[in-house]
Amino acid sequence: MTIPGALAELFSLAGQRALVTGASRGLGRAMALALGAAGADVVCASHAPGGAAETASALRALGREAWEVSADLADRDAVLALADAAERAAGRIDILVNNAGTIRRRPARDHAIEDWDLVLRTNLDATFLLAQRLGRAMIERGAGKIINIASLLAFSGGITVPAYTASKHAVAGLTKALANEWARFGVQVNAIAPGYMRTDNTRALREDPGRSSEITARIPAGRWGEPEDLAGAVIFLASRASDYVSGHVLVVDGGWMAR
Repeated sequence: MTIPGALAELFSLAGQRALVTGASRGLGRAMALALGAAGADVVCASHAPGGAAETASALRALGREAWEVSADLADRDAVLALADAAERAAGRIDILVNNAGTIRRRPARDHAIEDWDLVLRTNLDATFLLAQRLGRAMIERGAGKIINIASLLAFSGGITVPAYTASKHAVAGLTKALANEWARFGVQVNAIAPGYMRTDNTRALREDPGRSSEITARIPAGRWGEPEDLAGAVIFLASRASDYVSGHVLVVDGGWMAR
């Protein structure tokens, strides 16, 4: 079946420029490549210089422009400098994907305050600062897409991850708060809540046979998600197809939340 041109254009990102944090691997790399496949040029952000080189190279192989920037997202000044660098490189940012995050696993009674600070600064503070900094220009232009990456732990408490859970609940709330203020300016702010995905953050769970089996048994799809499973969601939320979607947390979890 041939998709009518008007429908295809709804999902096209041709001429758009995106910034994806945590683009070196996992979910960030998959989403950056998906945006590129849909026509966007992409600024690939990573923790260390050169960290997103492979992602940028893969984007250029698709015929897209791609740039690399880096920053420690736990450093507020570095986050703002990253936003400046992204705009200098690409000229403007039409789509912001706040994907980068970190996790520390330890029981709440033993959770070090240093770990708490690191997780909250990386997962929450950086998300707000980048949205605020780049959102101002989107508001002035009357158009923009901000996609925050939440988690199933935006809805539940988890085990031994108090800081991560707090940060992802906050990301979901921040998404709604920004959407309430900015939708009238043509800026849509939404979030994706991935389920149990095969990434570095879930390695400890996947390497625990008992825990991995418990998780898989609860997923109606019968498998862990792959980073590429987010491709459709991120393209939808970045495109004109979602122009009347605002403040939504889109769960991509193989059915976990329905069980």
